[in-house]
Amino acid sequence: MNETGARPRRLELGIGAAAAALLYLLPTAGFSDYVMAVATSACAYCILAVGLNLVYGYTGLLSLGQVAFWGLGAYVAALAAVDLKWSIWAGVLVGGVIAGISGIAVAFSSLRLSRHAFAIVTLIFALLMQLIARDWSEVTRGPLGIPALPQPTLDLPGLGRFVFDTPARYYVLMLTLALASIVVVYSIVHSRIGRALVAIRDNEALAESQGMNTLHYKLLAVGVSAALAGLAGGLYVFHLSVVDPSIFDFAYTEATVIMVIVGGPGCFWAVIASSIGFSILPEALRVTDRVRYVLYGAILVAAMLVMPKGIGGLLQQRRIAAMRPRPGQGGT
Repeated sequence: MNETGARPRRLELGIGAAAAALLYLLPTAGFSDYVMAVATSACAYCILAVGLNLVYGYTGLLSLGQVAFWGLGAYVAALAAVDLKWSIWAGVLVGGVIAGISGIAVAFSSLRLSRHAFAIVTLIFALLMQLIARDWSEVTRGPLGIPALPQPTLDLPGLGRFVFDTPARYYVLMLTLALASIVVVYSIVHSRIGRALVAIRDNEALAESQGMNTLHYKLLAVGVSAALAGLAGGLYVFHLSVVDPSIFDFAYTEATVIMVIVGGPGCFWAVIASSIGFSILPEALRVTDRVRYVLYGAILVAAMLVMPKGIGGLLQQRRIAAMRPRPGQGGT
């Protein structure tokens, strides 16, 4: 990378590090448990949105199955902790791995057909997972779910045991996972792999003609996205202290897709800001779920009319327009 390209990257990382430090200080500001619970939910949505942006924004694949991987990670982590008596951390990790493998399997079975088939198959997979969670009572406990999940604990040498038993402490835990997910996806999209994904999104036939194995890159993007969703679901479910089939509610997918579209597919920081904003907005307005969906829909329609490429796309267009010479300036 040349010096010209390195400076904006260093500025981005510097601002991101400062924002992360401020977010870690949020529990010291004296906010209520309710506010910290909303912040925890925002961290979970941020992970989902960042993962979906990798698949949809950078690779051009519309995934409607994020909720399936999210719920799969949640159930695997809960069952591992309750039935197998595993460590919560081991259960969350295994849940993320299984979700990632499931994502690769779903993508491999559908992407050899078409991108449209991928969208349909991911949607069907999400509905199938919800049916399994509801009807496989011997394992999932059916509609009643698995209640009274244990609280995560962390043994720190010399400092004793740290229990994540308050919303503020759990917020720090989810924030750490969210920041780790952001770092992972940022590293991917700003690497050779990220450039390959964008090439596939823009012109897959041309990318293949250059000798690129496009299927491998698409499987990588879907696998990483699904694994992040599984990790988020596996960790978040212990904050809820219960897991049931509602964890597969399609509302999670709807909200995540809207966050990415409004933020701007392929716009890294704008999607993160959009996920945080859409997580806070319904709580700030104190609306019911039905009104929340109407609000989401109205914002989505307005965004598509005013800024078809999302907030990030609009800002990028304005930045490019500002760089162009005005009539009478420069040239002949």
